Amino acid sequence: MPRSGWIALLLLAGAPLAAAPAARDWAVWNGDPAGDHYSPLAQIDRGNVAGLKVAWTYDTGEEGGLETNPLVIGGVVYANTPSRKVIALDAASGRLLWKFDPGVRGTGPVRGAAYWTDGRTARIITSADHLLFALDAATGKLLPDFGEGGYVDLRAGLGRDDYRQQSFTCTSPGAVYGDLIIVGGREPEDHPALPGDIRAYDVRTGRIRWTFHTIPRPGEYGSGTWPQGAWKGAGGANNWAGMALDAARGIVYVPTGSAVTDWYGADRVGDDLFSDTLLALDARTGRRLWHFQGVHHDLWDRDFPAPPVLLTVTRAGRRIDAVAQTTKSGYVFLFDRVSGEPLFPVREVRVPPSAVPGEVAAATQPLPELPRPFTRQGLTEDLLTDRTPEAHAAVLGQFRRFAGGQGGQFVPPRLDGIDVALPGANGGGEWGGPAADPATGVLYVNGNETPRLQGLLRPRAAAGPGERVYQQRCASCHGLNRAGFPPAVPSLVGVGLRLGDARIADLIRQGKGRMPPLADLPARQIQALLAYLDGRAAPSAAPAGGGGPAPSFVSTKGWFNDPGGYPAVKPPWGTLSAIDLNSGKYLWQIPLGYYPELAAKGKGDTGTINYGGPLVTGGGLVFIAATAFDRKIRAFDKETGKLLWTGDLPLAGLATPATYLLGGRQYVLIAAGGESDGSQFERKNGGVYVAFALPEAPADRR
Repeated sequence: MPRSGWIALLLLAGAPLAAAPAARDWAVWNGDPAGDHYSPLAQIDRGNVAGLKVAWTYDTGEEGGLETNPLVIGGVVYANTPSRKVIALDAASGRLLWKFDPGVRGTGPVRGAAYWTDGRTARIITSADHLLFALDAATGKLLPDFGEGGYVDLRAGLGRDDYRQQSFTCTSPGAVYGDLIIVGGREPEDHPALPGDIRAYDVRTGRIRWTFHTIPRPGEYGSGTWPQGAWKGAGGANNWAGMALDAARGIVYVPTGSAVTDWYGADRVGDDLFSDTLLALDARTGRRLWHFQGVHHDLWDRDFPAPPVLLTVTRAGRRIDAVAQTTKSGYVFLFDRVSGEPLFPVREVRVPPSAVPGEVAAATQPLPELPRPFTRQGLTEDLLTDRTPEAHAAVLGQFRRFAGGQGGQFVPPRLDGIDVALPGANGGGEWGGPAADPATGVLYVNGNETPRLQGLLRPRAAAGPGERVYQQRCASCHGLNRAGFPPAVPSLVGVGLRLGDARIADLIRQGKGRMPPLADLPARQIQALLAYLDGRAAPSAAPAGGGGPAPSFVSTKGWFNDPGGYPAVKPPWGTLSAIDLNSGKYLWQIPLGYYPELAAKGKGDTGTINYGGPLVTGGGLVFIAATAFDRKIRAFDKETGKLLWTGDLPLAGLATPATYLLGGRQYVLIAAGGESDGSQFERKNGGVYVAFALPEAPADRR
């Protein structure tokens, strides 16, 4: 398929055609505006990939984890550090060229940056927490003509008077179209939260050029899917995962997440457009062209978790430009890119009602008939782990005590009871997203097969303002008893003795890993919360009222693991699949990753939970790291799924690889950082970039 999207993007930006990277650079996040994770580079191929060696490494020297897919343009790598600094590296050696410190201590995940040029100057558009920055690509200096001296505050303009006290951060880079940078953002999953408006900023001035309201205002399309007046306080329906762009047609495809709160929606009864929706917007104006809602009235945190992929498929001899959207539930939806018509039938299936007071679950949910899901659907006793007899007995006992309803992904959360979901809220598919081969229409997607627990609890009357803050803002993850769900969600029992008040207060304000910043909490409420966590009486300076009214119900969630900490189901626990989207049929599916300690006992084909996506190349290869425990990057034959090469990493590579050609040599580059919060997987994290290449580049091969 011609790379027309990329060429058109350059023309719209004002760059001459000669400036196009000719498939040598990795100039856009995920490889191309289409988001296909594809490169036609073929110097590294099936026959020589086993010879790949480390060409260079760069250690940021920071802790905190990396999820970055770096840009490589004109011999320069543009990347991030765990604390959200921006670095420029020599792409041949890894030597540091410059570093930009935003002056904002960002601790949440950062997945990349955007690049813009008019053919004369070039800008890097990046973010740190709630700030969007414009940097000179040559020097890393702030460009003072953008916003307020080089940055704009993304919290502003979202219809909340007290926006400076709201939590907001930008984890995925925006899409560049002409002289626009189109962005979404990450927000809290409980009240208070900002609405998830999609906005286009002028890449030169930082001024807002258009806004699309994902929570419709009165008179706008979709406003009737919410209670009257809900838009004034509703939050979420935000694009945290990134987006894809058809530059030739001027269409931006924007997947959104759930509305707050994730697990209880009595204050948002209705379908809640445009939450959990794939939006096709006119990139020039923000006008809605079409949409598809993947989950009505989401009660399961089933966000569309990754950017969609633009590709072309063949039906009855006719080529159709399509857009594919992966999901946490393990399904793939495929649509005509222009009309939004499904290319495989989508049927509304009846799902169970909710018994929770005030809740009204949707009566039906949409599911595609093809492709079949790439992860198992629902958990039964015969799927429980057989790792050891003891592990099986332990999880069987737990399973039989659950509230029931394990047979489907759309069983509403139960009050004072626990269900188990497979796939869980972590996928199925996750934020790394899939790769697509534009020549064949084959989609490559990695998936998680790890069950999660979910339920609702009725909070007790708060004993003081600190407990009230805790119930409103912390209990949905860490539990009403503060015990958490280790290792995924750490216990907060005794956390004051472990970390100290100053460190905890910093984590509350800044967030970390999957915990969003709670920047809206005033100092007195943070002090009350610290007193509660420490087990002390709330200080008299903290007035009654705490964090506002306690929630009606608090979600409880965690991993369903066996006593050894492994998933409570039979393997595989993570997979990589190749799906022919011309037919909807699978070419292959294999386990992805292993636990070193289990592999040493002869159980090396289990698969593991994985984050970060694949890269597919013209050399017939699929490269992927993503696995959480084994610290590997792998190359598979894209036609058969056969493992052809494994490279060692200093930390888990929970990111998507990039590839580029420089000086006649092809490189594969991966960010290795481990888990961004250090709690869900291995404790060690950091930030190291590792580039692989063949020892000698074959002559005249591109």
